[in-house]
Amino acid sequence: MIAIVGAGSLGRLWAATLPAGQVAFVPRPGQAPEPARYRFQPLVGESFSVTVPWLQRGQSPELLLVTTKAGDTLKALKAALPSIASSTPIVLFQNGLGSQQQVAATWPQRPVLAASTTEGANRPEQGLAVHAGRGDTWVGALNSVGQPLVNRVAQQLAESRLEVHPEQDILGRLWQKLVINAGINAFTAILDCPNGEILKQPFYQQWIDPLCEEISRLLGAAGQPNQAPEALRDGIEAVARRTATNTSSMRADVLAGRPTEIDFINGYLARLGQLHGIATPVNQMLTERVQQLN
Repeated sequence: MIAIVGAGSLGRLWAATLPAGQVAFVPRPGQAPEPARYRFQPLVGESFSVTVPWLQRGQSPELLLVTTKAGDTLKALKAALPSIASSTPIVLFQNGLGSQQQVAATWPQRPVLAASTTEGANRPEQGLAVHAGRGDTWVGALNSVGQPLVNRVAQQLAESRLEVHPEQDILGRLWQKLVINAGINAFTAILDCPNGEILKQPFYQQWIDPLCEEISRLLGAAGQPNQAPEALRDGIEAVARRTATNTSSMRADVLAGRPTEIDFINGYLARLGQLHGIATPVNQMLTERVQQLN
């Protein structure tokens, strides 16, 4: 049994693609016990109905996927973990950085892994989950307890027939995604536009170079490979063009009136700068501008 904490778009993607009958959602405290029912639209073929039971008291999953928003992760796990065996691997799917380290520090004796995914999923309407774009998922350990389990967990997730790869340097993967998110998501939320449209906006053009200069300095301080600001901008803009018509998760959250993950993306970079004595005024400005949108 694979249990999933977080029945949002990504949680529903994994629930629909993993073998039927082997997945359950973890209920929030007081949540109704009726199974979650929704239609799933795969990339190819007709949509189909999915029914996912809630994990019952006494059931012990062999794997726990956490697909909540970054800001909800710690609270959700504090509610779920008391009834789950301490040997069960935890796989964190959160955007940005910061929440993963919080989990690893809070439960150092549990095997904690992280995943970085480029799979696209959304919920355009109530009761419908859509696989919006094929990507890859990398899984790696965040602590020594999780290290021996990486290959096994990757094999279990690969039963979904999504592309899953074991990754020895998962922190490096998370940093790569953080850089892209830091250079796209806040701009799309502030400018209220799809990813590709930020490239021609004066606000983006004004701030992208100083933003990349900040990130370049932070990479070295965080022990990540050095990258020139120009290379960072090229990478960010390549993704913005490739996903030109997409709405970022941050823009979608703002439009829906939900809390964003800005504190774990540009906000994380601003806090890291404070820790290392590196000025990060652009990351701080973007963080505050997005916070004011809610």
